[in-house]
Amino acid sequence: MSGKRKHRNCYRRRRQTNSCCAQVNLRFPKSCLNHLLQQGHYAHRLSSATPDFLAAILEYLTARILELADNEAHKDCRRLITPQHVDTAVCKQPELSHLFRNVTISQVNQMS
Repeated sequence: MSGKRKHRNCYRRRRQTNSCCAQVNLRFPKSCLNHLLQQGHYAHRLSSATPDFLAAILEYLTARILELADNEAHKDCRRLITPQHVDTAVCKQPELSHLFRNVTISQVNQMS
């Protein structure tokens, strides 16, 4: 052998494996949502994009509600978001109020 390498690709970098959620920048696990959708018998057949779409919707709703609750907490000169802030934020928005019309947000006793 005259110093030649056997394999051309021996110095290639190995790609890091990413999870499904990391690839699409989602916080909610799409595999868990897929399992819950199948377990709930909501439809006979589910598209492979259904968990992605549901995870994106849940992430958007969560971010929107937390943003509104954060604004309410700042109005009260508080640094922490309480269930009361979430409830007030949801009630002030007509679309969210309609979406959560049958939901009760429990009140947690706070220590002063």
